[in-house]
Amino acid sequence: MSVQEQITSDIKDAMKARNVDKLAALRAVKSAIMLEATKDGSSLVSDEVSLKIITKLVKQRKDSATIFEEQNRPDLVVDEVNQLAYLEPYLPSQMEDEQVRQIVKEVIESVGASSPADIGKCMGPLMGRLNGKAAGSLISRIVKEELS
Repeated sequence: MSVQEQITSDIKDAMKARNVDKLAALRAVKSAIMLEATKDGSSLVSDEVSLKIITKLVKQRKDSATIFEEQNRPDLVVDEVNQLAYLEPYLPSQMEDEQVRQIVKEVIESVGASSPADIGKCMGPLMGRLNGKAAGSLISRIVKEELS
């Protein structure tokens, strides 16, 4: 079952269960996927694109929750965190910091990077290799630590 089909099925289940938070989160995903599908005129989007969309929505939810926390709006933080909890299961599991660090070391060695000025050389291959498996901010932080 594709990600798009799974989301449609889960929307039906959320409607039957009257789970408002889950329904709102899944409808946002379905809306974003449908918007992407209409760009090229097809009705289906690949699982890879669907996962990128979900990743983007998860990041938006986390950023929103942080902002609402700073603005002392616990009611809105709860909404974002609840929706976030329903979106994260669709994402592939994230790599541990040590696994990411090992791959970063390998890429730094293969590229021949030696100083913080070489961060750009490393990030391209790393993002291609770790895309969806680790957060870009984590990768960037580890590269900076290793090149310092």
